[in-house]
Amino acid sequence: MLRVPLSIGVLLALVGSPSAQGCAAPQALVSEMLQRLEGSVLEDASPNPSVLLALNLAGAPSRQVQKLLLQQLKEEAVKRAPKDMASGEVALLVLALLSSCQDPQQVQALGLSVDLLRILQQATDEELANMEAEGVPRTTLYSVGLDALSLCLTGVGGYQEASVELARELLSPSSPLSVDTRAMAVLALVCTHGRTDLQDVQDLLQEALSVVTNGFLDEQEQSGGLIGNIYSMGLAMQALESARDFYSPRQWDCSQAFSVVSEHRFQVPTAMAQLLPALLGRTYLEAASLDCSSGTGASRRLRAALAAATATAAPRGRDAPAPDPCRCSVPLSLAAELITVQFSIINRLQGKHFSYSTAVQVPAGATLLKVLEVAAEENPEVYSFQTEQTSWGIMVVSIHGLAGNAEDRTYWRFLSGSDALQEGVGLYKPQDGEHIQAVFSTY
Repeated sequence: MLRVPLSIGVLLALVGSPSAQGCAAPQALVSEMLQRLEGSVLEDASPNPSVLLALNLAGAPSRQVQKLLLQQLKEEAVKRAPKDMASGEVALLVLALLSSCQDPQQVQALGLSVDLLRILQQATDEELANMEAEGVPRTTLYSVGLDALSLCLTGVGGYQEASVELARELLSPSSPLSVDTRAMAVLALVCTHGRTDLQDVQDLLQEALSVVTNGFLDEQEQSGGLIGNIYSMGLAMQALESARDFYSPRQWDCSQAFSVVSEHRFQVPTAMAQLLPALLGRTYLEAASLDCSSGTGASRRLRAALAAATATAAPRGRDAPAPDPCRCSVPLSLAAELITVQFSIINRLQGKHFSYSTAVQVPAGATLLKVLEVAAEENPEVYSFQTEQTSWGIMVVSIHGLAGNAEDRTYWRFLSGSDALQEGVGLYKPQDGEHIQAVFSTY
């Protein structure tokens, strides 16, 4: 078994206690998220390491679910990690395995074995080499943050160099970074700050941590509790929870953040998996320090939250009223009011430029995916598209025969008017008269 050389006292000293700050998790939300995360672990579904990590950090009581997901992830690791996994995917797998007290250097399944830390080190070196040569990582800075965090928690080399590069990017005014990227970088930098003995590195990391976390606090104050968008809140809350020493003497109003997320009904497992630990006062920094043989403080808090939620919330488990068994087919004209959505596809970036627009009628409450499907049915030569299932839901990867590409950092960006959509095509529900644009873009 890998002996992770953690300075746990240093790390946990940086992880604040929610009770000390007067924050309590919205109990009904915790209960609902736990049930939905466990329900997402299906044998025929793509295994999601974020879900296993969240369930372990929360001390979820259903160990059978974790065992099933752990086995699925091991099989995924031995099949894909040596061939076609991006560095961030490998890093997330490492965190999930650490939270299950598994050795990421000896992952065994299907008669095969793989050393994820060796693969992660090599992938991280490639990310940093690409940053030095071209000014950008091979994939994304978010992935580099995941890489640095995973390597730091295992004490494997390479995380300090990655953290230094992340800190420089965080302090650079040239290109604003997303909340998710900054939050993941904070988690990595907190870990590295607790490990390095180099004063100049500590000073650099401290400056970056102070700038980012104070920026998060400013944004929350200005936006009534929101940091970025609702889907970036989980990691932002983890970042603020882990880095209290770096924005002291300011205080984080965690109760305001809890209030904001409790008003939203989360549907994507990855978003719930990032949020659930934060609601219980835990962060990814604790992935390698869980006691897998006994109940943790998180599991005690979780059981208390679930007990209170059971007493106060409407039943959602097997005692809940059975859903209406009727799945009757209703004529479209009677099933829902039709709305009209203007849909445009635009490419001014590569090859032969194009711009097409069409008015599409769909039932009120239909998702954007339905809009794309109707447009493609009516005019397949123009609006045909392809999708991929990701941990964040359905992603449109190609429209009109033009596909995004990681090598040239292109993708299809969806906007309502001039505002980027905060939900994927499988969740976003356009309104009557709304104009949705799919614009071929770079990141």
